Amino acid sequence: MKNITELKGDWNEQKGKLKQKFAWLTDDDLLFAEGKKDEMLGKLQIKLGKTKEELHQVIESL
Repeated sequence: MKNITELKGDWNEQKGKLKQKFAWLTDDDLLFAEGKKDEMLGKLQIKLGKTKEELHQVIESL
């Protein structure tokens, strides 16, 4: 998984790609707030039915 600076730096691009791949994701699901990274990733895990490792692979493959 990218470090927090890398993820934050290109998050808008990643967010767009995730919304294309998983159309049912909302802006609220993809809200990246400082200090809330783990909370956001947990929501995505639940919504997408992916394990933590699978979710990291999805994000890294974008």
